Amino acid sequence: MQISDILTPDRMLCHIQATSKKRVLEYFSKLLATETSELTSHNIFESLLVRERLGSTALGKGVAIPHARVAQCDITLAAFVQLEKGIDFDALDKQPVDLLFALMVPEKSTEEHLKILALLAQMFSENEFRDKLRNTQDCGEKFNLLTHWRPTAPDFL
Repeated sequence: MQISDILTPDRMLCHIQATSKKRVLEYFSKLLATETSELTSHNIFESLLVRERLGSTALGKGVAIPHARVAQCDITLAAFVQLEKGIDFDALDKQPVDLLFALMVPEKSTEEHLKILALLAQMFSENEFRDKLRNTQDCGEKFNLLTHWRPTAPDFL
């Protein structure tokens, strides 16, 4: 699965103001609810919040990947938010989070869920990639960066 299979430009918000983790999860809930008639933004918000209570989805270096497996969901959906100013997301490195990529997957899609999370972790672990996302002002260009990303070749090759 590619990022372009689950993320669309209309599920992206760039340079927005948010002051709390809950507020960001509300943004994601509204973005993701527009794609499914089975789920309300409230259901999505609760699913993301329940997962976040298990432990922070912050990866460090200003990145978080809020995610949830949802019983009423029949397709995998993603949304991206870049904050104007980073917020506390209970990250282990204590850095404020400003780049967030949310994921909602069907409850039975455990393997797919883990593969996408691994891909996102690899993507956002690249310093150059994070810098490009932060320095690009246009949301459409950010979408292209996210959907055209490919792993960099190891240095020893």
